[in-house]
Amino acid sequence: MYISTGEQRFDLMKIGSYQLPNQLILAPMAGITDRPFRTLCKDFGAGLTVSEMIAANPGLRDHKSTRLKADHDGEKGLCSVQIVGTDPKIMADAARYNTGRGANIIDINMGCPAKKVCAVAAGSALLKDPDLVKRILDAVIYAVDVPVTLKIRTGWDTRSRNATEIAKIAENAGVAAITVHGRTRACRFEGQAEYDTIKQVKLAVNIPVIANGDIDSPEKARFVLQETGADAVMIGRPAQGNPWLFEQIDTFVNQGITTQKPSVLAVFDVLIGHLEQLYGFYGDVMGVKIARKHIGWYFNNIDFENSELRKKINQAVLPTEQIALIRSAYLH
Repeated sequence: MYISTGEQRFDLMKIGSYQLPNQLILAPMAGITDRPFRTLCKDFGAGLTVSEMIAANPGLRDHKSTRLKADHDGEKGLCSVQIVGTDPKIMADAARYNTGRGANIIDINMGCPAKKVCAVAAGSALLKDPDLVKRILDAVIYAVDVPVTLKIRTGWDTRSRNATEIAKIAENAGVAAITVHGRTRACRFEGQAEYDTIKQVKLAVNIPVIANGDIDSPEKARFVLQETGADAVMIGRPAQGNPWLFEQIDTFVNQGITTQKPSVLAVFDVLIGHLEQLYGFYGDVMGVKIARKHIGWYFNNIDFENSELRKKINQAVLPTEQIALIRSAYLH
C-alpha cells in the first residue's frame, strides 16, 4: 500500500563535478560510520556517505583504529573522507594523503562538539577563529584536486552564531558544499535544530547547502528541504539501527509515496547481515563488542523489550553466540 502525496521531485545536487543520485547523505559519526555501516546505508538509498572523522595528525596514521576509519576498500559509490585538525599545513597533508588512498571528496570537520576535540581547538571550536578557518580551507583546497566540503554548526554558542560568516568564507575559498548542523556547539544535541539559520546560510551563498539535525522521518526530510531551501539533507543518529530511513525518505520526497516500515523478520535479517560484516571487518573480538551498540539500536527501532535476552546478547563474547541469541529473539 502507498499514499501519493503529489509532491514534485526536488532537484538533485552536485559536489564539484560529482552528481549525487539523490539528496540524502549519511552523516559522519565517530565510532559508527565505518565501512560496514556506510555500505549498508548506501544499499538502502544513501546517495553519499561520509567516513568517521580521521585525525590529521600524521603520527596517528599507522594506528589500527585510524586505518580502519580510513578503510574504504571495495566500497561502492563516492568516497568522502572527513579529516579533523587545527594546523593548515597538517590538514593539507592529510587531505593529500587520503586522496592518494582513493578519497573522491575531502570533508573538513568544524562541527564536532566533543570535549576532547574542542579541547585542542578543533571541530566546532574552530568557529571561534574565522581567520584560522580561512587558512585551513585555503591550504586544503590548494593541496588537492578533489572537491572539498565543510561541516559546521551554527556557531560556538547562542551568543555567537556565525554560520553565515563561515559559509561565505568557505564559498570564497572554493569549498564545493557546506553542511550546517542546526545547533551551536553549546547546544550539543539538545533542543530543536535551527532551520531558520540554515535557511539564512542558503540565502547567503551560491554553493550547495546541506541541512543536518533532527531529520528522523520522510515527512521531516521534506519539511526541512522546503523550509530551508537546502540542496540535500544529512542524516545521522536517526539512521542508527534504521538504514531503511534513506529508502523511505527517497521514495516519499521524490515519488510522493509513503512506504511501510520493514517487518520484524526483515529487520532481524538485515541485522544479522550487518553483524557478519562487522565480524569480518574488525575481527571476532572487536566485532562482537562493536556490534552491541548496533544491536541495541535495531532492537529499539522494533520496540524489542526483552531485557533479559538483551543482557545475554551484550554479554556474548563469540560471534556464533551473539548470532544464536539474536536468532532466538525471533521467538519472543
